[in-house]
Amino acid sequence: MLTFTTIASLREHLAGCRTSVNPAPTTGFVPTMGALHEGHLELMRRAKNENSLLVVSIFVNPIQFNNIEDLEKYPRLIEQDSKLLETVGCDVLFAPGVNEMYPKPETAQYDFGLLAQVMEGAARPGHFNGVAIVVRKLFEIVEPDKAYFGEKDFQQLAIIQRLVEICHLPVEIVPCAIVREADGLAMSSRNMRLTPQERAVSTRIYQTLIEAVRLTERNNPAALKQWVVNQLAAEPFFAIDYVEIAEDRLLQPIDTWNPETGCLIFVAVFLGKVRLIDNMRIF
Repeated sequence: MLTFTTIASLREHLAGCRTSVNPAPTTGFVPTMGALHEGHLELMRRAKNENSLLVVSIFVNPIQFNNIEDLEKYPRLIEQDSKLLETVGCDVLFAPGVNEMYPKPETAQYDFGLLAQVMEGAARPGHFNGVAIVVRKLFEIVEPDKAYFGEKDFQQLAIIQRLVEICHLPVEIVPCAIVREADGLAMSSRNMRLTPQERAVSTRIYQTLIEAVRLTERNNPAALKQWVVNQLAAEPFFAIDYVEIAEDRLLQPIDTWNPETGCLIFVAVFLGKVRLIDNMRIF
């Protein structure tokens, strides 16, 4: 695995890779903020399996954080991460610094309409604009054929798919299923910040989602949403940020079931100082 910290050196290497063989190798790209876990590695295994070249980026993007404390506490484990990348056959790691990515202030503004006005967009103003800026920049640097994103961050995935449409970016976005711990907790870099007691309680999120999907036939969306709120609120360790049942295109709330239209249930809760999100498809 080769590691690059500058845009120029990475571009030079990738250009050489693409001209060294005929036909040119396909590039699979997995952008991350590091603190890698099995969920990330599963994305990488798929990207490696479907492409000739696997490129991974590790960059903690400051402009997508609303909470400065969250940014400061975000784990930075580059040596550990590099060893994990070796195990999945990563060919290239791009690990730039903030000044390399943002030599001057970014002023780009993206309009994602209704998609960015609910759930994470409402809870974290400006977050998705920061995500869009860094993802577009990384796509333009790496020039991947395919980029892989997990469905745990379902709204972010939808935003990136819309970004590709808006900007006519020549990359295929590949959604990948949520990877869970044995007890159901959705894998996340934030999980390592949970205390042992909080980690034990965290499984209630998954258990509640599983039961909610089972109860769909007996409840309309409003009643089911209230049931989920009540279940989560009964756990004193949880502070609910939001619970929503929404269709799967613009992620707008629904008030009736329509099996012909995809829909999911979304939750975001604080467990201590750690904010966890999860979702589960209903139809």
